Amino acid sequence: MDWYLMVLRRYAEFDGRSRRSEYWMYMLFNFLAILALTAIGVVGLVISHDYGGILFVPMGIYALATMIPGLAVGVRRFHDTGRSGWLFLVFMLVGMIPFIGFIGAIVQIVFLCQDSNVGTNQYGPSPKYPDLSGMPAGTAGFNPMGLGAQPQPFTGEGNFGFCHKCGVRFKDASPFCVHCGAHV
Repeated sequence: MDWYLMVLRRYAEFDGRSRRSEYWMYMLFNFLAILALTAIGVVGLVISHDYGGILFVPMGIYALATMIPGLAVGVRRFHDTGRSGWLFLVFMLVGMIPFIGFIGAIVQIVFLCQDSNVGTNQYGPSPKYPDLSGMPAGTAGFNPMGLGAQPQPFTGEGNFGFCHKCGVRFKDASPFCVHCGAHV
């Protein structure tokens, strides 16, 4: 429930990054809320065909109120995988075209399910890997499966030299470069 409320607190924030859990938990709670409100509307129609449709109004209001947070969290999720938020909106528009929209939806789901980019990208720091080196704990300076960390700006905290291969300054006494993985 906290993930759902976090998205609502960041109502129209299209910049930054969002983790997979934030996106998918929001989508789960949003789906359950729309399902419950639709069920209430259907019960109203079963009870009274003349005035039962009025019970669909809360579902419509809820759908309109959560449209912008849903778009914002989708854009932030694309940012987290290193893709432009405009690509998310392109997929939304392509989704209106028969058959092509189905293929586009599959590609979009694949993009939304991918892991976060390690380190800082052009959209901000990683919410999953917040440490300065951009590497998860326990990797000992190795690049996990080619996902190298982005070079971090030098802050002057500890100067242990620089990598002779890529030129990144070291912030610790690791025998491996955090950026390119070269042995120093």
